[in-house]
Amino acid sequence: MMTTNEDDGVEPIGPLLRRLRMASGRTQEELAADVSTRQGYPLEQGPVSRWETHERLPDPASRALLSAEFGVPEEELRRAVTLARRLRRQAKKDETDQENDVFDRRGFMTASAGAGIAVIQPSSLLSSGRRIGADVPKQLSHRTARLRRLDDFVGGGDTYQMYVKELEDTTRLADEGVYSEATGRGLRGIIAEQAQLAGWAPYDAGNYEGARGHYMTALAASRTAEDTALEGNSLAFLAYLEWTVGGSGIRFATAAYEVLGARTAPVVRALLADRLAWQHATSGNHREADYALGIAEEAIHEHSNEPGPDWAYWVDSDEIAIMTGRCWAELHRPLRAIPALEDALARYDDTRARDKALYLSWLAAAYLDAGEVEHSAAITARVFDLSEGLASIRPMARARLMVKRLEPHRSLAPVGALLERAKG
Repeated sequence: MMTTNEDDGVEPIGPLLRRLRMASGRTQEELAADVSTRQGYPLEQGPVSRWETHERLPDPASRALLSAEFGVPEEELRRAVTLARRLRRQAKKDETDQENDVFDRRGFMTASAGAGIAVIQPSSLLSSGRRIGADVPKQLSHRTARLRRLDDFVGGGDTYQMYVKELEDTTRLADEGVYSEATGRGLRGIIAEQAQLAGWAPYDAGNYEGARGHYMTALAASRTAEDTALEGNSLAFLAYLEWTVGGSGIRFATAAYEVLGARTAPVVRALLADRLAWQHATSGNHREADYALGIAEEAIHEHSNEPGPDWAYWVDSDEIAIMTGRCWAELHRPLRAIPALEDALARYDDTRARDKALYLSWLAAAYLDAGEVEHSAAITARVFDLSEGLASIRPMARARLMVKRLEPHRSLAPVGALLERAKG
């Protein structure tokens, strides 16, 4: 897209706000709270998330509040909104090329190691008479698998719009096409997978209600598809969401594991036992967590001639070890947490910055419980390093939590330096 002279040096409002917020060391929730104080009535974190993803653009009143909050001229924010609006219009005009444009802007093709998304719009898979062939679900499955791998390298704020558009297109295909019963089940399975992705992205970016809606869509679609593994995964996502918003996800996680059929792939059983262990650990249930971790460990090493579903491609023995370490860290058992986390993280590449930052934060917590304060501070500093620039609220939120836990030790030089860094 060509830009005018007025655009020179102007940053679109979403990236600009995200950069300003992260530079101030605040989560979307914390910024919403600070803006609420200025305007005199509550502002949920949802608007902040939508501003940063360009789902919504801040109006003049909001821009005035943000100007005061960040010390940035209102005119700069106005120009940033104008540019974002122009970019959105251009994106709509070039809808057929939108996916490639997004990949080029963010370097996705390089980051995803040649994942190579083919430009095949779901609507192009309709034959004459709006008939959908039996091979269409398989084609969409391959496409979804490639899109899924973007999450290894970027945060939900970067992938949300792409995932939602893919879900909308596939849903339209299923609603408008004519197909056999078996093809229909296949399409609903793809919709369930895509709705899980579309829910995960806003969850990662802090938009929990948006995530819930997509997860419920995934649950309904998986049941229509008669796919118990996908149904279990949808319930596991809801369990994680319930825990995040302050509740207990044990009920959902238990239902997720219990819905699995006898022929479920071992990797799926490992994943859902893993999720159940987490819910018990965060509720303080030592024995139940240990039992579920044992099931996960046994399942991940079980031989199977049938490959697991692509949506569980990332689950391996290292992931089970990391969850084991996280669970024992939550249960304040550092001697069990530290070895599991350190062994697995030694093989974790920094390109997966979000996940590595998150997992290191639990390692920092375990070392603090073990009385190794300075080492905990050093690991927390590493969490800050990896969290910079991520379109995900979770790593920085964990880093902030660790800073609060370390505050009583501010007299130690490494902790004092970390606290100063957190202020800046």
